[in-house]
Amino acid sequence: MKGAVYIAFNELVENEMGLDIWEALLQQVQPASQGIYTSVEDYPDDELFAMVEKLSELVQQPVAELVQYFGRHLFAALSAKYPMFVQNETDFFQFLASIDDVIHKEVRKLYDNPNLPDLRCDPVQGNTLVMHYHSPRRLCILAEGLIAGAAQHYGVEYELSHNPCMHQGAAECRFTIRRKLT
Repeated sequence: MKGAVYIAFNELVENEMGLDIWEALLQQVQPASQGIYTSVEDYPDDELFAMVEKLSELVQQPVAELVQYFGRHLFAALSAKYPMFVQNETDFFQFLASIDDVIHKEVRKLYDNPNLPDLRCDPVQGNTLVMHYHSPRRLCILAEGLIAGAAQHYGVEYELSHNPCMHQGAAECRFTIRRKLT
């Protein structure tokens, strides 16, 4: 996983939970990186997974809640670092539909083997978008958080249905996202 993800995780923990929690996390997990990350380097997925599990114990919150919360934070961090991607799309659904064809395409130009999830969106039907997600990492809960971050950015209220799911044996996850009409 790219260091930019680890940097965003470090910022989230320090800024929202405190430097003491970050230091306790590093002391207890003892990651090979020692918690020092550069955005373009690759780090083992297991390092982040171990830190999230330990953070769950330290702050007594379920892993899924932390991962989803991190997804919202990660959206904000990445959109601040790469504002052109959110500026190019003025609509929440258009942005989501552009992720694989535009954003992931650009990421692949910048980095060798970025190991991105496969995302595919069906054509929008009224106020509904169906997004298909597949990744060996099975970080669909992180994707839910990223979607929530995008919705917040675009000022959209929505409902999300996540069925089927790779964690229940499906070949891919399917998110049905319904924009609430105001």
